[in-house]
Amino acid sequence: MNVVIDSGNTYSKIGWFEGAQLIRYTTRLTFDELLQAVRADLPENIFFSSVSYSVAAFEEALGVQCKIFNLSPETPLPIKKDYETPQTLGADRVAASVGANFLYPNEDLVVIDMGTCITYDLVDKDATFQGGLISPGVKMRFNAMHSFTKRLPLVEPESDPPLIGKSTRAAMQSGVMNGVLAEMQGIIEMYRHKSPDLRVLLCGGDAAFFESSLKPPIFAVPELVLIGLNRILTYNVSLQ
Repeated sequence: MNVVIDSGNTYSKIGWFEGAQLIRYTTRLTFDELLQAVRADLPENIFFSSVSYSVAAFEEALGVQCKIFNLSPETPLPIKKDYETPQTLGADRVAASVGANFLYPNEDLVVIDMGTCITYDLVDKDATFQGGLISPGVKMRFNAMHSFTKRLPLVEPESDPPLIGKSTRAAMQSGVMNGVLAEMQGIIEMYRHKSPDLRVLLCGGDAAFFESSLKPPIFAVPELVLIGLNRILTYNVSLQ
């Protein structure tokens, strides 16, 4: 069994895989809870990806002998990267792109990952990561309106707000949620001008707010990053 870990700024996510099959996963774990979960069911291999902790810090905190891999700009990948600054490329963007190519090989793909930021990344049918764009995420937009003004409240996202808000709070909901939806639809359309047969994959914590509102065909794959990390893990194990 393999374990893959996606450790963010606040919470971690962990997935258990048998080969390419995701058996189970757990989200919103603190670092201590993550360590406990790994110790409770020790795997053959661990793949650790984090924006907060080094693999050395994780290995020391775990305190158990396991074969641990991690994702860095030098990690061998089953896809190519056509990117001018690969050392700045976020691990989530890499993992989601690898997962997309694994699930849908030989296709042009755009991966929309809706986290703190919204990323739109193109992986072509030749398994090459071409890059993409980064946009402020849903909560970042709400936080910005609240932080950079004196009177606008801090608003939480809601699904399907009316286009015409009848209160300040409702107008903010409409501006952010309908604005993000319009952005996504427009960018997908621009990508499809470049590749008419493009397949669109949606993942990330805020994807559920928009999945039913986007024009089909849109494929929601909530655990795409975990699938990608596991694919990178099995690829690196095969190279040894």
